[in-house]
Amino acid sequence: MRVVLQRVSSASVAIDGEMVGEIGSGLVLLVGFTDEDGEEDLAWMARKILGLRVFSDVEGKMNLSLGDVGGDLLVISQFTLYGDTRKGRRPSFVQAAAPDVAIPLYDRFLELLTDRAPGRVDSGEFGAMMDVALVNAGPVTLVLER
Repeated sequence: MRVVLQRVSSASVAIDGEMVGEIGSGLVLLVGFTDEDGEEDLAWMARKILGLRVFSDVEGKMNLSLGDVGGDLLVISQFTLYGDTRKGRRPSFVQAAAPDVAIPLYDRFLELLTDRAPGRVDSGEFGAMMDVALVNAGPVTLVLER
């Protein structure tokens, strides 16, 4: 499981010009899965994301978590996180989980985050062509892997 996490002051996702998700201050999560990912990986990643201290305290240090600031989450499925570009010019996606494996993982991950997150949890649509807009605050961008 791989997540690209971006701290944002706002973000949204649209499909065919229609807004399907929108958050204020919080985190955008671009999420990819492999065939080997399971419940333990999902739970670990949810705990890690919710506990990461990536928000600034009054002294400007990254000491606060999403829960501390009451932030929101925007979660976007992105199989291209497992694109392998070492050979040739076209990425290979053989490491990415097929939809029949990835969709239940994505749905369960959203469920875990929704149950535990302090603020709003919005998402895109698995497999859809999406337009994601965000204002990266900091900028802060981290890659998390399990």
